[in-house]
Amino acid sequence: MGLIFSSEIDAPREEVFAWHTRPGAFTRLSPPWQPMRLRAESKSLRDGTAELALPGGLRLVARHQPDGYDPPRRFADELGGHGLMSLPARAVIRWRHWHEFGELGDGRMLMTDRVDTTVPGALLRPMFVYRHRQLADDLAAHGRAKAHGLGPITVAVSGASGLVGSALTAFLSTGGHRVIRLVRHAATGPDERQWNPDDPARDLLAGVDAVIHLAGASIAGRFTDAHRRAIRDSRVGPTRRLAELVAATADGPTALICASAVGYYGYDRGDEPLTEDSERGDGYLADLVADWEAALAPAEQAGKRVVRVRTGIVQSPRGGTLRLMRPLFAAGLGGRLGDGRQWLPWIGIDDMVDIYHRALWDTALAGPVNAVAPNPVRNNTYTATLGNVLHRPTVLPVPGLGPRLLLGAQGARELACASQRAVPGRLSEAKHPFRAPDLEPLLRHLLGRAGGERSQSANR
Repeated sequence: MGLIFSSEIDAPREEVFAWHTRPGAFTRLSPPWQPMRLRAESKSLRDGTAELALPGGLRLVARHQPDGYDPPRRFADELGGHGLMSLPARAVIRWRHWHEFGELGDGRMLMTDRVDTTVPGALLRPMFVYRHRQLADDLAAHGRAKAHGLGPITVAVSGASGLVGSALTAFLSTGGHRVIRLVRHAATGPDERQWNPDDPARDLLAGVDAVIHLAGASIAGRFTDAHRRAIRDSRVGPTRRLAELVAATADGPTALICASAVGYYGYDRGDEPLTEDSERGDGYLADLVADWEAALAPAEQAGKRVVRVRTGIVQSPRGGTLRLMRPLFAAGLGGRLGDGRQWLPWIGIDDMVDIYHRALWDTALAGPVNAVAPNPVRNNTYTATLGNVLHRPTVLPVPGLGPRLLLGAQGARELACASQRAVPGRLSEAKHPFRAPDLEPLLRHLLGRAGGERSQSANR
């Protein structure tokens, strides 16, 4: 048994092969619906080893094979490993995988995955549909940036281990950029710098071209005094001190790109389309976001380009609301929240990555930017769409009492039951291309339910 899966990629063969050699490639190609986590990425496609963690402490170890290494034409890996934790996989699975790169001319190539395995091809096909689309879309995004003059740069990223940060740092690394993670613990290598949010070192940002600031305590949770204080303290003060450092570093960043939130517009503005020019709304989160964004003023006043990325509800099975909802909906227990009329300003994780990437190369982009898809939906539409993708009924509505019990009255009002019809005004004006402007194709891609229209495949 096995699988052969091919697709045409609109990029030169050498460029595609080089993309695979860089840190982050495995992360970018790993389907988010699979219960695997990368423990160690291979340092060489010739003879390196990658290790994956499975539930229950089990391991998958992929060893690259020197006899299959022929750059830029191919590389190969097979299942290996040693020890008890990798034994079950080795005992039941045969796996040898050839990655082939064919030349088509005119700056295009044919990507082919050939897998000899005991795993049925029908089970593998969704993974390769996902991988080939991710590769093509990532290369297209890097190509747009290059066409607008972005060469390799050094980017410092706070919150790099979070949902958005882990996807973004992998994307930037595969694009040839140097990523420096700002971490709280002692730095463990040249790609990390220790960052004290309360008192950052004066040379923290030396040699850095741009800063992407994502760090902050999770907003999810019951809105107690302690929780509200933790949310504010992790955002306003650290952001101000980072902005002051950006302003004061002579050989440092020219741009500061900071996470923000559509909570700026308040928890319920009815059916009003909310662009970046809309007024601030009411509520705790609206006040918090306003103070959070104001903390960036020192960098702006120093002449640095500052972008405030007002983020919607990020869609990914690896985190956020989709991670929480997917098991319930898969079990047939999903349903609309309350009357289902609330607007949901959603955005796919990869479009989120693209927006931060654009903020690096589009020097005309400054100020607030709504990071939301161009087609917001109501809660009842989201519910029905997710149920349709998972082939499950959605007939069990969640009463408003449920979120109030979990989050408290304020948390339920401003998080679970919030309604914001936010739209990407600035990005639409810039004719920004979204990978997933519509909800159902996005969910199918993220959950392994997409078709293979863009590719050709054959089982054997």
